[in-house]
Amino acid sequence: MSAFHELILDALDGKPLPLETFKGKVVLVVNVASKCGLTPQYAALENLYQQFKGQGFSVLGVPCNQFAGQEPGTEQQIQAFCSLNYGVSFPLSSKLEVNGPDRHQLYRLLAGEGAEFEGEITWNFEKFLVGKDGRVLARFSPRTAPDDATVIQAIEKSLA
Repeated sequence: MSAFHELILDALDGKPLPLETFKGKVVLVVNVASKCGLTPQYAALENLYQQFKGQGFSVLGVPCNQFAGQEPGTEQQIQAFCSLNYGVSFPLSSKLEVNGPDRHQLYRLLAGEGAEFEGEITWNFEKFLVGKDGRVLARFSPRTAPDDATVIQAIEKSLA
């Protein structure tokens, strides 16, 4: 099993979120925030999830409060915000650190030293496309919209 699939996160509801549930699926991992100028990307992320979930695709939202305090809420507040405002139905983890000394193991795998797409997370809504085998296939800037042609093409190619 890949290092990605061995991780177990906490979901927003406090229950375990084992990433092995994504084994054999393509996953778009996105650090998210409720009070960011890019927050409307939630709508496009949900659309992507609905469009491709039947083909073995998922979005994994990872709330993070490291960028200008733009995710200050509790897990319950984040869940309510995402559901009410964007109808989010894809999995969301509890808040994680994506940079710095307390960087979560997930982000050490995605962007840490020696990773395929190494480097600090630059802002909310940075995206990593993880293949069926748990290998990181692509990294997209926060400003690259989830429905951008490059993102969709990468998803389709990895699902093929």
